[in-house]
Amino acid sequence: MDGVRGGRGRGRGRGRRVGEDRDVCLSKALSFALRHGADQMGLHLSTDGFLFVEELLAHPQFRSYSQEDVERVTATNNKQRFKIRSHPEDGRLQIRANQGHSVQVLDLELRAVVAGSPDCPSEAVHGSYLRHWSSIQQRGLSRMKRTHIHLAPGLPGADGVISGMRSDCDLAVFIDVHKALADGLEFFWSENGVLLTAGDADGMLSPQYFSRALRLRPTRSILPLQ
Repeated sequence: MDGVRGGRGRGRGRGRRVGEDRDVCLSKALSFALRHGADQMGLHLSTDGFLFVEELLAHPQFRSYSQEDVERVTATNNKQRFKIRSHPEDGRLQIRANQGHSVQVLDLELRAVVAGSPDCPSEAVHGSYLRHWSSIQQRGLSRMKRTHIHLAPGLPGADGVISGMRSDCDLAVFIDVHKALADGLEFFWSENGVLLTAGDADGMLSPQYFSRALRLRPTRSILPLQ
């Protein structure tokens, strides 16, 4: 959902807004290409989601950017959405998105959450919008076209929370992770600290796992779960 179909730099990308920072445009374009649009753009992700930076920069949407631009945006992204590495065999630079894919990626090096382990949170938070609350309350959370439902270990601004929900979310749904694990649902940590779950066989996280819900704006208030 963070992806923007465009981001060609210098104002040519379809997703660029007037006055939008060039690095922001590149970050959005990277998110779309690496999470959703690689196939339709003719880019070739490896089974673990990596793309050669030189292939990325040869694409018309990225030709106005340099390797230094990509490295800078990766290093300074406040949610640490991307990872850069040198290819283990030939040393060429590669990049991938840490999570948020709708394209199939077989190995994102996710770390499984084990019940009772020190890194197993009792609760996690899904950020959404009040306009969706009625549907969420009845049906639960859906991974939609993505491979996982995204959860944060706390609300934005809490210690150690850098990613997991958008900054403009006005609804926070808290998930009882222990209860979901006990029922056989699987959770994983991404490299940038986002808690991920594919949900049940239908890609859903049922309302039975909601522990509480908060309206975040204009002031925080508890919402009824039923």
